[in-house]
Amino acid sequence: MNTLTIEQVRNQRVARWLLICCALVFAMVVLGGFTRLTESGLSMVDWRPATGWLPPLSDAAWDQEFSRYQQSPQYLKSNSHMNVHDFKGIFWLEYLHRLLGRIIGLAFLLPFLYFAARGYIRRSETPKFTLMFVLGGLQGVLGWYMVKSGLVDNPAVSQYRLTAHLVAAFMIYGFMLWVALSRLYPAEGRSVHPLFGRTLALSVLILVTIISGGFVAGLRAGKIYNTFPMMGDYWIPPGLFALEPAWRNFFDNIATVQFDHRVLAITTFTMVCLYWWRMRRAELPRRIAIGVNALLHTAILQVVLGISTLLLMVPIVLGAAHQAVAMLLFTIALYLCHSLRRV
Repeated sequence: MNTLTIEQVRNQRVARWLLICCALVFAMVVLGGFTRLTESGLSMVDWRPATGWLPPLSDAAWDQEFSRYQQSPQYLKSNSHMNVHDFKGIFWLEYLHRLLGRIIGLAFLLPFLYFAARGYIRRSETPKFTLMFVLGGLQGVLGWYMVKSGLVDNPAVSQYRLTAHLVAAFMIYGFMLWVALSRLYPAEGRSVHPLFGRTLALSVLILVTIISGGFVAGLRAGKIYNTFPMMGDYWIPPGLFALEPAWRNFFDNIATVQFDHRVLAITTFTMVCLYWWRMRRAELPRRIAIGVNALLHTAILQVVLGISTLLLMVPIVLGAAHQAVAMLLFTIALYLCHSLRRV
């Protein structure tokens, strides 16, 4: 039986803490998908980082919160039929989303201070963990910046800000996951695995596809051309470059944004299949081989979810599941990159 050293035990404890934080961020992204799909994200029209953790606790407090919401563009242009009872239905999702963000902050900060004080985290590593915490705080600011874009005239958040908020969550998640994996699986050699470059390129492609999905979500582009594989009667729909200058079509043109996401998704799935076929012939450690198989299975699930979500015009549960599985696919790709970085 192998006996773990004190250093290994400490590394495992720090890694478990970071993985718990990763799980909370994962849940945060999924919950964020529900708030977007239910259009609950604009129900809270102010941001109180220090005092906003308590919900309304009395009828008078609910009336005051609802009164503020009644001044918002979403109420005036879309939800003027709502009473305070209806308002509570969308308020709770956004409140829980913000509350979870605060919980993540505490779940990171308190153990970090403990581990730093006990020497589990060396002084030279402190800036790295401090950066994680700062990025998490800035993500909260970015989230409010996103919400503010839907509180002016049009009751819809900017697709640019929504995508930035989504990608920032993925980056923070990936940062913590990478550090946790480095604690669990320290590099054993100095040479890079020959297939690392291919794995990294595939991971970048997955991330680019996720970014394009952010623009699809921000523009509600999944509500049009709800057919597959053709877009209505077209393989290439008309009006892909209707906007000027041409670059705007990739971010502001609903048809172009959906077309791009389709092309990227199909390309990514094809590349995952080819990657799996190439990797299965390589002699790989068991844990990496399991990761390669998981990548293929998750990609298949993601394609099925994506097509189903499109054909059914983005039902809430399927839309949120599609976002969750995208994060799972990113997780596996990052795990494989980490496993092949040094051999």
